[in-house]
Amino acid sequence: MPTQPYKNAAGKRIPSVTTVIGRFKESGALIHWAWDLGKQGIDYRAVRDAAADAGTLAHEMVEATIRRKPFPIEAQYPAEMWTKARNAFGAFEEWGKQTRLEPADTEVPNTCECHQVGGTLDTIFVQGQLSLGDWKTSGGVYPEYLIQLAAYRHLWDVNNPSRPITGGSHLLRFSKLGGDFTHHYWSDLSDAWQAFEHMRSLYDIMASLKQRT
Repeated sequence: MPTQPYKNAAGKRIPSVTTVIGRFKESGALIHWAWDLGKQGIDYRAVRDAAADAGTLAHEMVEATIRRKPFPIEAQYPAEMWTKARNAFGAFEEWGKQTRLEPADTEVPNTCECHQVGGTLDTIFVQGQLSLGDWKTSGGVYPEYLIQLAAYRHLWDVNNPSRPITGGSHLLRFSKLGGDFTHHYWSDLSDAWQAFEHMRSLYDIMASLKQRT
């Protein structure tokens, strides 16, 4: 992911897709979860970090493979965590063989002048048609993931008009707890893109209102 902020053609800093979406992310369930653990005398941060290990490791294995980076070293992880992550990675490899999708571009940063926003795509898959690929380590699939995919597709298309994404969007998810791998696909996310457009407009309105308080 880029370490430098996104900037428009005039050199002005602009928000990222994830920053815009995060401004309106539903946090009620997460707050309740942390509160419930607190009632039990459990530090939610310890639970969160322990639960994420297997899924995060599987995530790292996929990134290392697709981006041709050094693979995680087994000896650096507990045996149980490695086994769960390796099983999830094996499921990912099998999915890759079945779909025959090949990564064509990875970690692609783009900006959009029309919506004044930036973002970095995880990968572009190719098999006759181009499709968008993104991976998450999470406990489920949430609406904001679809919105993010729709926004990333727009960013790619406006910057690559001769190579538009016509093959849909793939989400590769790794479970936080067990590292299990699941694949989700959407051919059309026009409603999710509409949601992002509303979010982007409201993001600026909220920033303007904040200046008045």
